[in-house]
Parts: sequence; C-alpha cells; structure tokens
Amino acid sequence: MCTGKCARCLGLSLIPLSLICLLANILLLVPNAETKWTDHLSKHVWFMAGFIGGGLLVLCPGIAAVRAGGKGCCGAGCCGNRCRMLRSVFSSAFGVLGSLYCLSVSGAALKIGPQCQIEDNTWTYPFENIDVNYLSNSTLWDVCQNPPNVVAWNVGLFAILSAASALELVLCGIQLVNATIGVFCGDCRKRGDP
Repeated sequence: MCTGKCARCLGLSLIPLSLICLLANILLLVPNAETKWTDHLSKHVWFMAGFIGGGLLVLCPGIAAVRAGGKGCCGAGCCGNRCRMLRSVFSSAFGVLGSLYCLSVSGAALKIGPQCQIEDNTWTYPFENIDVNYLSNSTLWDVCQNPPNVVAWNVGLFAILSAASALELVLCGIQLVNATIGVFCGDCRKRGDP
C-alpha cells in the first residue's frame, strides 16, 4: 500500500476515535447525566485526558494524515507529498504523546475509582486503598451513594477512553512510521490515482 493511501486510511480511523474520546470526556463531566455533581468530580476527570490527550492531540494528526494522503498544492510538484508527510510526522508524534496521556490517566482512574459520597456523608475515593478489585466485584459499588450510579458511569467511560486511546496509540505509531517513510521515499501514487 502506498504511504499516501495508508496515511489517508489511518487518518480516517483516527478522527472518529478522537471524537469518541471528546464525547466520553464531556460525559464524565456530568455524572449520571446530571450537572449538580460537578463540585465533586474525580481528579482524573479534571485532567481532561479524553478532551486534550485522546481528543484534540489526536484529532490534529488525524486531519494531517488525511491531508498527507490527499492531493493538494504540493501534491505533484517538486517535493511531491513529502511536505505534508513531514507535517504528519510531527503531528503523529504529538498524537502518540496525547494518546499515551489519555491511556495513563484513564488507567489510573480505573485503578483508583471515582470520588463519591459514602454512608457518613463524606466525599472520598472508597476504592483507592482496598485489597479487592472493585472492577470485578460490582457488589462493592453500592458503597457510593451519590452521585447515583457513579461507579458504573466512570468505569464505562474510562474503559472507553482506555480502549480508544490504546487504539489511537497504535494508529499514531503506525502513521509516524508511515509518514517517515513517505518523507524519505515519497508517495508511490501516480498523478491520475485518487
């Protein structure tokens, strides 16, 4: 496969993944789809890993990869597609960093668990220092009284962020290698190719 066609496919895969991360982070800001709990959000939600890392820092490489795989003002000139491939190299490096950030914050959020109100009306991270894995034992989730269903909400959305950012990491890494090859070797497409 040509480096240009590969870049276009990778870019078209990265864009929806970044939008999924953006949406998941927005939903994390409103636990149980209610805005009254924003004063007690978990610290990992405020790190905006899905918005910044998996979202914006991956959306830019996705767009750059689509542009690198297309034709434009420098598509068949003196440098062919190499200028856009070089931009895609730098964008993909930022995409790798952003997806790593999102993956690490999401993993830490899943390990520690959400902040919630427990029986004595204190707000705490009840799963932070327990020996049992709360992810596989949903009966422990009842310790969180407010916000309602916050554990399921956080686990589901941070799991989505983890999966999406892991896939973004792989795709950005592939595009980093692909764009580097495209810079040095050019694009194998001919002028008439789409």
